[in-house]
Amino acid sequence: MPLINALGYNVFDPTVVVPEFTADVGTKKGEKVDYAILRDGAPILLWECKRLGVNLDDAHCSQLFRYFTTTSARIGILTNGVDYRFFSDLDEPNKMDTRPFFEFSLRHFDDLSVSEIARFGSDAYDLEAILTLARELKYSKGIQRALAEEWLNPSEDLVRLLTARVYSGRMTQAVREQFTQITQQAMREFVAERVRSRLRTALASEGAPTMIESEAELEHDEPQELAETEPRITTTNDEIEAYFLVKSIVRQAVAHERVFMRDTQSYCGILLDDNNRKPICRLFFDSTQKYLGTVGEGKTVTRHPIATLNDIYQFSDELIASCKMYDGVTDASQPDP
Repeated sequence: MPLINALGYNVFDPTVVVPEFTADVGTKKGEKVDYAILRDGAPILLWECKRLGVNLDDAHCSQLFRYFTTTSARIGILTNGVDYRFFSDLDEPNKMDTRPFFEFSLRHFDDLSVSEIARFGSDAYDLEAILTLARELKYSKGIQRALAEEWLNPSEDLVRLLTARVYSGRMTQAVREQFTQITQQAMREFVAERVRSRLRTALASEGAPTMIESEAELEHDEPQELAETEPRITTTNDEIEAYFLVKSIVRQAVAHERVFMRDTQSYCGILLDDNNRKPICRLFFDSTQKYLGTVGEGKTVTRHPIATLNDIYQFSDELIASCKMYDGVTDASQPDP
């Protein structure tokens, strides 16, 4: 109801917002969907609401599926009051798609998400424009999923495509296996170099980043070297992979666009809002033994030895807690006393 109202639909007008909207579905009579938004007497948005806290991945939206075959509505929304998933019938007319074309969460959102959801507002609602956007988002997300799969495990088609551009020999089983490994490594190195390039640009424009240290941390950290004109900083593939791991973990608490990485000579810092005063964690990966530095109250850093990057998942609670700590502080941008 709050979001429906925020979108400009009068929830107290029964000709606009109808709770427990009823329509006959096949042999079933009196089937209801939780809310329907009407325009000129016809439903344009159907809402199925689950209780707060329900995981929408496990939720059934059978009402929405059935109503897509019997009403003129082209948009269905599944929500638990916090997370919202928007569906249409892009794959087959009058049959709701199994995948949402757009997702929105009150836990974390950005300006782009707000502008997208505004399209569903009473004043801005344009079905054709929304369906065009839905198709673009659907295929864009599909391509992103395909790229993620190729990143983890390059397909034979991709290996053949890239190999043909650099190798003129016969594609035997041995050659294919060799180039599968080469392709995977080349993809990782390509992304790593792109990230390093952005970091170099940031360092060149802002200077080497500095971090406010707590007194407790200074007692245990090694003395930092004096800044040099050209910092000798190399961001490793492990640091980049760890950065993406941390982003995936903390997205439960903050939007992934708010998580940044800045490498220094002593450690690789992962920050909230690209703000040195909001360290989420630190990566101490320069020695044989790798350490993850979690940030607690007072910005004290505790180092934890890790054997593999997957060990970072063991500290998910600490990483999420650090993000929530900063979001709960209103004067984070002010100098420490």
